[in-house]
Formats: sequence, C-alpha cells, structure tokens
Amino acid sequence: MNLREQWEDQAAQWLAWARAPGHDSFWRHHREQFESLLPAPGALTLDIGCGEGRLSRHLTSEGHRVIGIDASPSLISAARAADAAIPVMRADAASLPLADSCADLAIAFMSLQDIDAMPSALREAARVLRPGGRLCMAIVHPLNSAGKFASLEADAPFVIKGSYLDCFNYSDPVERDGFSIVFHSAHRPLQVYFAALEEAGFLIERLREPSIPAETITRDSSKRWLRVPLFLHLRCLRP
Repeated sequence: MNLREQWEDQAAQWLAWARAPGHDSFWRHHREQFESLLPAPGALTLDIGCGEGRLSRHLTSEGHRVIGIDASPSLISAARAADAAIPVMRADAASLPLADSCADLAIAFMSLQDIDAMPSALREAARVLRPGGRLCMAIVHPLNSAGKFASLEADAPFVIKGSYLDCFNYSDPVERDGFSIVFHSAHRPLQVYFAALEEAGFLIERLREPSIPAETITRDSSKRWLRVPLFLHLRCLRP
C-alpha cells in the first residue's frame, strides 16, 4: 500500500489516539510551539492534511476562515461530523481542487511526511497561495525518523544504523496508555524538503527544531528528547 492507503487503514486507530484528551503531543505542547509561527488570520487558511480536523477546529476558534483537505475518506467524514460548519474536502494534496492564489495561509501540520508526492504537494501549496502568502509546516524531524535511542535512559545514545541521506518509508508501531497505532511515514533528509521548497518557489523565513519542553515531562524516559528534536517547523514566504 502507499502512504495514503496505509493511513486510511489506520484511520480508526488515529481517531481514538488524536481525540483522547491530553494523549497526543498536539495537546501537550506541539500545537502551542507551532502556533508561534503562524501569521494573523487572513481571508482564507488551508489545512492541508487536516485529518479528523482538530487543528482546523482550533484555527477556527482563533479567527481563521479554514478549509480542511485530506485524502482519507474516514478522517474527512470524522472532521465533518465534529464540526459541520468547517468546510472540508477529500482531495489529493498533490492536486488541490482550488483556484490559483485563493489563500493567504497554507498549513501542513504533521502531514508532508505522510504524503507520497511531497514535492508536488508543495508546488500545489505555492500555486493556491497569493503572492505574499505563507506556508507553515511541521514534520517529524528527519534526524528523528533516521534513527532511534539505544535505550530509555535519559543519557541513552541516539543511533542512526542506516543512512540519514537515503529516502525510505517506515512504519512505527506505538502503544501507550491503552492506545495503539502504526504510524506510516516517509523519511526524507533535510535537503530533499529544502530542494522541494526551492523548486516550488518558497523562501524560508523561520526555522525551529522543537523538542519536548522540560516542564511537560512526566516520565524519566522522555528526558531523552531534551537532547534531540522531535519536530521541524518552517514558515515560508510565497513571493
């Protein structure tokens, strides 16, 4: 299966995982870290890879006029059921059913590593943005997806056994607090993302490499992530 099919296969598990209060990193710290990149609400914000709609709902509460876009029929259905007032579209991020220059903000929050045709998705984001519009994106940090810690200790070494520079798909089964899911994603080194942004015509304004905030740590095993970034955040300008 491709990444789109794999995520549809995990849709029920993701719905339970994402909507459990305080369970996912989105609720604990990631949303707040990402929000610091966002410009003020404008005419139209696109949530590319909106999933079940949690970010779309939050952005709407902050004054954004949002259209959510996702390829998963199950997750689009769940997003509509959660808030029918927010328009959502089942569509391929690499072929958006939207007019040129229709939006002033495009958000790809934790979705680009799950999109097979990532460079095409970035070209489409550039096409639908007005000149002066922004793309704000968050992905699993490529260092994170290339390797793993050798153990759970706070000072455990972080090991890359293969090649960071190769592109490859991977599956990460996770169980925590009674929830389980298999995350299916693509590892791509930084240069692959930056080449795609360059080819799409974006200029990078801000770059952040957030880890777990120390004040949110409740388990000793999480202290490992004070030394290695979990995510990569970018804000890009469409000239």
